[in-house]
Amino acid sequence: MTSTQPVAKTHFDFSGRRALVTGAGKGIGREIVALLAGCGATVVALSRDAGDLYSLSAETGCEVIAADLADAGAARQAAEEAGPVDLLVNNAGISILQPFLDTTPEAFDQTQAVNVRAALIVGQVVARGLIGRGAAGAIVNVSSQSSSVGLPNHAAYCASKGALDQLTRVMAIELGPHGIRVNAVNPTVTLTPMGVMAWGDPAKSAPMLARIPLGRFAQPRDVAQAVAYLLSDAAGMVNGVMLPVDGGFLSN
Repeated sequence: MTSTQPVAKTHFDFSGRRALVTGAGKGIGREIVALLAGCGATVVALSRDAGDLYSLSAETGCEVIAADLADAGAARQAAEEAGPVDLLVNNAGISILQPFLDTTPEAFDQTQAVNVRAALIVGQVVARGLIGRGAAGAIVNVSSQSSSVGLPNHAAYCASKGALDQLTRVMAIELGPHGIRVNAVNPTVTLTPMGVMAWGDPAKSAPMLARIPLGRFAQPRDVAQAVAYLLSDAAGMVNGVMLPVDGGFLSN
């Protein structure tokens, strides 16, 4: 699969801002770290794989924290270790593909722990820090178009992303009065290495592509730029939004 979209030259200024990005080692999270660092932010990258983090640090100069966000205590400790944060991207996520009738409690619980509970815990730590400092901030939760549409074999994943959207709305309502904006991005299939592996078969990808008016899947950079916009002052009046990054998929 190749992409023919033009290369965007959008630049946001995050100088003097400290950003925490979870799920930063690969794919979308890695692209978000690179973009924010390139726009002047001091970035803390959080991921489970220390090797991914060290290579990312060498590329971008980011700080790194290795932690398994499926563990509630480890998630809280990692968020506290990140120190004062102005911008948060809850990007960490997993997908365990099982048919509905075969979805195990273990797979369901692990998916909720990483995709939803970790966003809650890390968001609490960051928001409390901002409120304690009397500072404004912005949080973006990386959700999915599957929060709005069902996909075969994605019972746990779709449920988790629907829950993440609702968590985003509650966070926006409760944190908005403190000057903390909370939004989500909801990408379509994104061509990370994992995405290419999952959707590289034309027989599987063709029906999905046929529903996207722009005729292509998303690139990690597409999602990173949407995240950067929502974190930036340009989105200063945007709060509680689920922003599709789907080429028009949800318009069908």
